[in-house]
Amino acid sequence: MNLYAEARAGALVVRVDEERLDAAIAIRFKDRMREICVQPAPRIVLDMSRIEFLDSSGLGAVVAVMKALSPNRRLELAGLTPNVEKVFRLTRMDSVFPIHASVEAMLSEGVRDAG
Repeated sequence: MNLYAEARAGALVVRVDEERLDAAIAIRFKDRMREICVQPAPRIVLDMSRIEFLDSSGLGAVVAVMKALSPNRRLELAGLTPNVEKVFRLTRMDSVFPIHASVEAMLSEGVRDAG
């Protein structure tokens, strides 16, 4: 599971360096995100720009990460590819998560509310 985290503009940006987020890696994704999210940051931005395929297990893993965060922290998504964006839209999860076009777009928004 290749996840890379860095602090940027008051947010913890986590880049998922995988082409698929599916049942085969969902548990490892959740475990690794749990380790990464111990770093203090009010916003965790998940850069999903490399993910071409997301199944229900992958979606469930992203939701589980969000639910594991304390109430004063939020999980935001960035760089959804068309297939992944479609999954979020069809499941209406696009109304649950703040979604940014890209990490760069999120950074240019500054501290404005994303959603």
